[in-house]
Amino acid sequence: MENNNKHYIVFGLILGLSIIISTGLGAFTFYKIRSIDYITTTGSAKKSVVSDKVKWASSITRVVKASTIKDGYVKMDTDLKTVKSFLATNGVTDASVDISPVFMNEVYEQNPGPEKSYNLVQNITVQSPDVEKISDLAKNVSSLVAGNGMLFATSSLEFYYSKLPETRVELLANAVGDAKARAEQLAKAGGKTIGTLQSASSGVVQVMAPNSVEVSDYGTYDTSTINKEIMVTVKASFEIK
Repeated sequence: MENNNKHYIVFGLILGLSIIISTGLGAFTFYKIRSIDYITTTGSAKKSVVSDKVKWASSITRVVKASTIKDGYVKMDTDLKTVKSFLATNGVTDASVDISPVFMNEVYEQNPGPEKSYNLVQNITVQSPDVEKISDLAKNVSSLVAGNGMLFATSSLEFYYSKLPETRVELLANAVGDAKARAEQLAKAGGKTIGTLQSASSGVVQVMAPNSVEVSDYGTYDTSTINKEIMVTVKASFEIK
């Protein structure tokens, strides 16, 4: 019986101590919450822009046999002149055009014939501020594939916005304003008001297609559309009173 009484006493002491600790932690947490003198919110800002630079990557290709490689290079030279004439006729200056050397790679066939085949390829890149013109030109190259044996293909058509740094600065100010408005609403709900900005940090820049929701922790830069949306986020802390 005496041992049982000891067990009850020990159990009572442990239970009482637990209640005291729990109450103390609860009171400390309540005190910390009541003593917070700042509030942190996230704000964002967007702006619609139009690309002011375009990059059009294309290539000329000819398939030749091992015995006709030399003749293939001669035809590639003629093909290049055809493309350059097409570009010049449509107002594209030589300064906007970058032309790579011709390179050759072997064509691997499932059922090869007695003679190997090769691709002769030459890359052509146009970079220009005339976005609409180059975009339309890239879509109308039928005259370059008129059955003369030349293969002309667009590799990519990319659109860029050169004033991104200036726009980012503008959007950062707007994003801080949005964060402040959110902080004001939260503080008001708790019977408080906000004071001065204590700190702020900006997130990555997101350059997206219109109405897109594809964002990344590392930032995005969509190059597929002429029209874009730039978004910036800010994490800001404000004094509360």
